[in-house]
Amino acid sequence: MELFFLAVLVVTMAIALGSGFPVAFALPGSAIITITLAAISGYLFSGDTSAFFHSGGPQQWLSAGVTNLRGVFWEVERDTLIAIPLFIFMGIMLQRSKIAEDLLVTMAQLFGPVPGGLGISVVFVGALLAATTGIVGATVVAMGLISLPAMLRNNYSQSLATGTIAASGTLGQIIPPSIVLIILADQLASATDQASTARKALHKASTGELSMPSSFDVSSTSAGEMFLGALVPGILLVLIYMLYILTYAFFKPDAAPAVKVEGKFDRKFWGTVALTLIPPLTLIFLVLGSIISGVATVNQAGAIGAAGAMVMAGYRLHEGDKKLRFIPAIMALAALVILSLLLSKFDMNLKAIDSANDVLGIRLGVAATALLIAAIAWSGWRVFRTDGTLDGVMLETAKTTSLVFIILLGAAMLTAAFRAFGGEELVREFLLSLPGGFWTQFIIVMLVIFVLGFFLDFIEIAVVVVPIVAPILLADPSANITAVWLGVMIGLNIQTSFLTPPFGFALFYLRGVAPAVVKTVQMYKGVIAFITLQLIALAVVGVYPPLVNYLPNRASFLSDNAPPPRNPKIQYCMEQYVGEQLEGSSSALTSAIAKAQGLDISMLPKGLNKDLSEGFAAGPAALENLSAAFAAEEAVNGAADAYRPQQQKVRKLEKEIRKIEAEAKELKVLASRMKTEEQAPRRARFEARRDAMLAEIEHLQSEIPESWKDVHSAFAKLTKAEQKARTQYRRNADNAWDAPSAVMATLEANQAYGALEGELAELRSYIETVAEGDEAAEDTVKALEDKLSDVEGAGDVKSALGKARRALKPKKFDREKALAAYDKAASEYAEQKQWRADAEGLKPSLAAYLDSIKRTLGMRSQPRLERDQALYMAACSAKHRDISLNF
Repeated sequence: MELFFLAVLVVTMAIALGSGFPVAFALPGSAIITITLAAISGYLFSGDTSAFFHSGGPQQWLSAGVTNLRGVFWEVERDTLIAIPLFIFMGIMLQRSKIAEDLLVTMAQLFGPVPGGLGISVVFVGALLAATTGIVGATVVAMGLISLPAMLRNNYSQSLATGTIAASGTLGQIIPPSIVLIILADQLASATDQASTARKALHKASTGELSMPSSFDVSSTSAGEMFLGALVPGILLVLIYMLYILTYAFFKPDAAPAVKVEGKFDRKFWGTVALTLIPPLTLIFLVLGSIISGVATVNQAGAIGAAGAMVMAGYRLHEGDKKLRFIPAIMALAALVILSLLLSKFDMNLKAIDSANDVLGIRLGVAATALLIAAIAWSGWRVFRTDGTLDGVMLETAKTTSLVFIILLGAAMLTAAFRAFGGEELVREFLLSLPGGFWTQFIIVMLVIFVLGFFLDFIEIAVVVVPIVAPILLADPSANITAVWLGVMIGLNIQTSFLTPPFGFALFYLRGVAPAVVKTVQMYKGVIAFITLQLIALAVVGVYPPLVNYLPNRASFLSDNAPPPRNPKIQYCMEQYVGEQLEGSSSALTSAIAKAQGLDISMLPKGLNKDLSEGFAAGPAALENLSAAFAAEEAVNGAADAYRPQQQKVRKLEKEIRKIEAEAKELKVLASRMKTEEQAPRRARFEARRDAMLAEIEHLQSEIPESWKDVHSAFAKLTKAEQKARTQYRRNADNAWDAPSAVMATLEANQAYGALEGELAELRSYIETVAEGDEAAEDTVKALEDKLSDVEGAGDVKSALGKARRALKPKKFDREKALAAYDKAASEYAEQKQWRADAEGLKPSLAAYLDSIKRTLGMRSQPRLERDQALYMAACSAKHRDISLNF
């Protein structure tokens, strides 16, 4: 019956959507109707409202959707959706400010003389509008009204012209900032949590280990990472469009001829081009640049975009004195420049003011901020007074935002109902049963999304399909894909939904403004080529994941909050980097280590002497460990081809056994609860089914090859040998840096150490004369302790002084004990002063040694990665690495 009600859910939703019922109500309505029918049927036929649910009851699943969506707002870490109204406001404001018209006219004049130039101008403007407005309908309508007549008038092919306009209008779905990407980021954040749980369970079931190494975990994503990940694929798609149009014009010059432009390319023309291009490019730079550089989060960048759009609309819609037209924009630009200079010259932290210079910087910052606020307010007043533009923009923003959030709520309820009837498990079992592993599953999912694009809107696909399939794909360790890559792939795929008939919205928008001479069939023919181009871009990004992963990784590794060098997830790439560095300089490193081992360190205390000797000895050991790790990795790779097929077969059988065991256990519990005579027939059926399941388990266990245990044991030895070598390398590499670095830090503190000698000497006479019960005595000694704690290596002296301080407490005052502790501290100070002076000559040699291993063996011990190291980590971790052999 669960499958029956699952079918009822899907059919009800399909009928509601097909009949034109609003999506925002069709999704939750289908869920509520189906859950209610299942509950009533369960009560009538079984006496239990939860009888026909996969798990739980109707109350639980009706409230689950609302609870899940509410969690998005209540969880502090998940504030992604706040950016949606900001970017919607930005897009609608720019659309109302007629920026599209200005760009299309100017770019047509600029590119017109080139064969296919009008098409190129449409794609270029579509890309710019995608990065500013991102509104498909407005972009297609604007280009259809302005560019389509010009293209037809100049004998452009109808199919090429309409296809170019429709496809260029959809670029806003993949070129950031994009509402689609924000929604996908939010959905993938939840999917990542589920995938992480599933992968940990798989690791535990496969290996028997209670915890999974964090380096094997699934990484989440954010809207900012999605923006960065989609940037390169978006540009790639634009270039593919342009290349197609140029190629088309080359082979069919009559279908995309060059256009003679009236006027000259004089100073006035280039001034117009600059005035048209610079403002939107500046806004793009401020919005995307602030995200890429890490200056702003996605929500803050949305606020920047909304304010920038207001300023642009303020001068574009101004109808008064032309001399005052650009004053607010100039004020805003000047304020931004002043703030940038102040941030680079002053410490603008209000809590850290400690000088008159800081006060000056804060005052100037307040003045510049006031200037910026005045510019935005002035622009807003202009927009408000111009035909009620601000009212219209605010109303449209509220309506569109409400629509998005109602659809999100409805989709959460629909997804909950889908899970209530076992739909998610059914999909999971179907995908995991497919031959070919991850890539078969992935291709099937992409095909389903592509087909759904013929009938559903992008939001419906993102919020209904993604929560179901994303956890399954992300959890697979064989592909080990990143969430940002999966999100961008789905985003590229969803983009085709605007072009695929019969419900391609871009086609509807264009049909509404295209002249009657353009037949609908020609429009359909035109978009086929661009749908193919989108699928080509999808294939390119799928084959080469760094196109998506590199830019988010680069921004992360170069940011102030970059992962530290000891982050477990980057250790493999760090070892690859060290290996490459040592290929050409291992002899120099070995020579530096040997030279350090020959140093005379007999003047150091016993403990430091031992630590330093062990640190020098750890260097050669680390090099041997790294070589052993690489050799072990080659051995694992060499054995993997023979091992993997058998592993996949056995893991599949084991998974099926675990599933049947769980069902058999549940049947046993149900049967045990049936103790009356009336329930005897049903109990007998449950017991018979359980016996059949146990027989099936025995059959599946018999299919596991007898040699599996030996094969798995032999391969596990290889993987453990590699892991052991890597662990030993990391330990020895850390020791090779840490001990010499600690000695060097101690010797560099010699001057600060010597400066405390006089204060320490005066302390004895103070202890001898201090009055018993004087509360200031303890504070006086504590002050010197604090100074010693700031001196590297002075811990023994500080510890002895601590005993003296405790002996001076008013309630435990013991002058003799305090003096004895002081004498011990003074003796320790004198001894340390002597060996510090004797070891002063070691500093140049230690500095040379540390410098020689800093970028290799000492890499893990640095506070952060150097730029070239960070870029290497970004490129290395951008590739998906198969980790399934560890499961």
